Amino acid sequence: MTKPNSRTSALAEKHKSLGSGLEDWNGMGTAWSYNTDPDKEHDAIREGAGIIDMSGLKKIRVSGKDSEEVLNHVFSREIKKLQPGQSSYGIVLNDKGFIADDAIVYKNENEFIFVHGSGESMELIQKSAKGKEVDVKFDDDLHDISLQGPNALEILKNHTPVDLDSLKYFNHYETELFGKKCVLSRTGYSGEKGFELFVSGTDAVAVWDNILEAGKNLGVMPASFTALDKARIEAGLLFYGYDMTNEHSPWEVNLHWTMSKGKSGYRGYDAAMNVKDKLNFTNVGLDIDHNEGLAGGEGIFVNDKKVGVVNSPCYSKRMGKSLALGHIDVDCSKPETAVVINTSDKKLNAIVSSLPFYDPKKTRTHS
Repeated sequence: MTKPNSRTSALAEKHKSLGSGLEDWNGMGTAWSYNTDPDKEHDAIREGAGIIDMSGLKKIRVSGKDSEEVLNHVFSREIKKLQPGQSSYGIVLNDKGFIADDAIVYKNENEFIFVHGSGESMELIQKSAKGKEVDVKFDDDLHDISLQGPNALEILKNHTPVDLDSLKYFNHYETELFGKKCVLSRTGYSGEKGFELFVSGTDAVAVWDNILEAGKNLGVMPASFTALDKARIEAGLLFYGYDMTNEHSPWEVNLHWTMSKGKSGYRGYDAAMNVKDKLNFTNVGLDIDHNEGLAGGEGIFVNDKKVGVVNSPCYSKRMGKSLALGHIDVDCSKPETAVVINTSDKKLNAIVSSLPFYDPKKTRTHS
């Protein structure tokens, strides 16, 4: 039974016209599929540009004298190092030291914008904000349109007054795009160079339409979450609720690098350090001998012993491979380790792979 959506994107009618049934993600009707072939949408992300409605992400505006202190108590990265126009990806820990969420924090001149998925960020920010001079507001009018692909820069650069060519990874401008107020960020979830555009619900449809018009000769195409899933799995990017949950430590899912060196005293830090060397599993890639994507949830076996589980699978037509992200016992996690995956009706051979599967040196995002 489909869960009812409590949040609505201003782009919902656009998605319906493209064939989406507006399936639920994070309480919002989201385009998990269109009438178009997701492999073609995937091609657009890699060869031209894919435009994706990421408004299901939750946006929190945090301002006031103690805003930096509050977010520093919640977030694994050192907020004090951010300058206006910079952002940082990190994790939120619960009191047990496990991952309660992941997020990007954007610093503007007078506030922070905290963008997260389906985890517990809002509750934990509010908990840290008690007794502090800080204003914490959920802003569901702020929409997130993501344009990902090698032609994203060419599509946008002549329609904003700022110099997009010089915008560095994890930097952003408070500016205008197609004459509409916009936070224009050099971020994404695809393993490609791209931008996220934060605009009001009032302006979202106009910005979406203008991008499609500006990119009509540059390979732009609306891309569904099915296509985005292919791109982010190839890039080894984790999805909260699938590849990590509030029962997993930062070390188990290889996100300990988001814990800023020299930073301590934030929620969950001490507890996380206590489980640093107590890994129940580690996160790996899986290259599967199969001609389609798995369903997810399949067991991973070595010598008939279950050693892990498949979390995020896909079939990449571009790479000609069935791929997955999974959790596996540390002893079985070395790249090139042979494993067997049990589906409902067959056993499949697979190889543990290092991540990312695609662009291992990350030249396409960091160029």
